[in-house]
Amino acid sequence: MDRPTLYIANKNYSSWSFRPWMALTGAGVDFEEVLIPFDYPGGNPDIKAVSPTGRVPLLQQGALKIWESLAIIEYVAELYPDAGLLPRDRAERALARSVSMEMLSGFRALRGACPMNIRRQKGKIALPDGVDADISRIETIWRDLLQQSGGPFLFGAFSGADAMFAPVVNRFEIYDLVSQNDTLAYMETMKAHPAWRKWEEAARAEPWIVPEDEV
Repeated sequence: MDRPTLYIANKNYSSWSFRPWMALTGAGVDFEEVLIPFDYPGGNPDIKAVSPTGRVPLLQQGALKIWESLAIIEYVAELYPDAGLLPRDRAERALARSVSMEMLSGFRALRGACPMNIRRQKGKIALPDGVDADISRIETIWRDLLQQSGGPFLFGAFSGADAMFAPVVNRFEIYDLVSQNDTLAYMETMKAHPAWRKWEEAARAEPWIVPEDEV
């Protein structure tokens, strides 16, 4: 089997890259990482050279290319069924896919107002309409899943669903958006994961600044 290559963008800002990278790293999957920064006003042509959408993340294995974070996680979960990226129980797998898809397609108010930024100093901002509702819904998802599984991750052990919400953990922290003890405890669990710490260390060392993401 060819070793897969994961193309990603800036670790400080790229929430979409963070998701599959943390999933694969957290599950112990062996892959090559290629980082292409998006520091060009019109988009980095090196990204367009490898990705049919002109965006990353993108996973390549041999001639096969897979784009979109959740599609990458699902593909790798099939390649490595013992890696734990999807729960073993069928009902839990369906639930994990449901909340992952909700993260993929929803919470636009939160994502638009509060870009991921690992290096940002913690501090509140004025929040537009819709952000509070997004926060409440995400906290409800986390609370319900943690109560059902017993934690410490959403489905007990670390899975792709946790990786899908990883950028939200950063957003909740750096914009000081939450105060519930169960939410904060889950955030600390995520931030203590070795994959998170590895990503954070690399993000803080990056030289690139993207002004529009510096809220």
